[in-house]
Amino acid sequence: MDRRTAIGLGIAAAVARPALADTLVPGDGVLPSDPKENILLWPGTPPGGEGLKLPPIRVHNHEPPYITPHDRAIDQVGVPVMNVFRAPKPDGSALIIAPGGGYARQMLDFEGMDIARRFNKAGVTCFVLRYRLPGEGWANRSDVPLQDAQRAMRLVRANAAKFHLDENQIGFMGFSAGGHLAASIATRFDDTVYKPIDEIDKVDARPTFSVPMYPVITLGQGAHAGSRDRLLGPNATSEQIEAYSCQRLVIAASPPTFIVAAADDTVVPTVPNSLAYYAALQGSRVPSEIHIFETGGHGFGLARTVGKPTAVWPELVLRWGATHGFFKNAV
Repeated sequence: MDRRTAIGLGIAAAVARPALADTLVPGDGVLPSDPKENILLWPGTPPGGEGLKLPPIRVHNHEPPYITPHDRAIDQVGVPVMNVFRAPKPDGSALIIAPGGGYARQMLDFEGMDIARRFNKAGVTCFVLRYRLPGEGWANRSDVPLQDAQRAMRLVRANAAKFHLDENQIGFMGFSAGGHLAASIATRFDDTVYKPIDEIDKVDARPTFSVPMYPVITLGQGAHAGSRDRLLGPNATSEQIEAYSCQRLVIAASPPTFIVAAADDTVVPTVPNSLAYYAALQGSRVPSEIHIFETGGHGFGLARTVGKPTAVWPELVLRWGATHGFFKNAV
C-alpha cells in the first residue's frame, strides 16, 4: 500500500492551512513519476456515501495491446482526488482531465497522466480527476460523476491564485465516458446535484471551455450500452435516458467546445454522439468546432496516435484555444 498526501484546499485564507492533510489514498499503485501534489475533493464522506465501505482503489492493466510500460486502469474509487500537474512555465490556463473507461473504470495513464504531461509542455496546468464510478454503491448513482466534476471545477477556480491560474481560463477535457462527463458539466454546471457543504460550493462550476474527446453523448439509440447501464442502471426509463443524453441538454451558456473523434469509431459512433452534440451546440449558437479524423477508432489517447494523422489533435486543441484566448502557447 502506497502512502499519498491528499490536500483539501479551502477558499481564501483556508488555502494557507489545508483542511485535511496526511490523508491516505490507499492502494493506488503510485509510481515514482506520479505527481506528489494531490487535492482531496471532499472534506468528509462524499455525497451519497453514507454507510458505504469500498475496498481500496484497485489497479489493473489497461486492456492489450499495451502501448506504454505503465498503463493503469483503476476502479473502486472511494476517495475522489485530483492529481496536480504543474506546468514548468504556466500560462495561466488549466485543464481538468477526466479519463474514460465506460463508467466502470478509469484509464489513469492512457487518458489522464499522459495527457497532462503533454499539455504541461504548452504551459497548461493540469488536474487529473479520479472521479467516483456510479455503479459502486453510491446513492443517486447517476449524478455521482457530475458531483465530483462540479466540486473539482469549484476547487480549482477557488484556488486559482495558488496555482498561478486565471480563473477564466479553466477548461474541462474528458475521454469517452469522461467525454460524457465533460459534456455533462458543460450543460449542467448550474444544476444542484449535491447539498452544498462549505464556501467552495458557492464558486461557479462552469468550465471556461470544454474538450470532449470521442465522447459518449447520447444514452438512447446508438449509445455505448456499457456506459449507459453503469450510469443509469440496467433498467433505465426513457425519461432517465433523455435526462442524461447531453445533446438534449445544451444551453446558450454552455462553454466554447472543441470535439475530437474518428469516423471509424465503432465503439462510440460519431453520428449519434459527437455529431449530434456538435449540431446541438451550433443550434444554440455556442462557439464550437469539431474535428473528425477518417481513421483512429476509439480510445486513441496519445500513445495510439504515433505516426498517424490523429497525432495532431493536441496541437489542434491548443491552436483553437489560443484563438479564444484560453491558451497563450499554441504548440
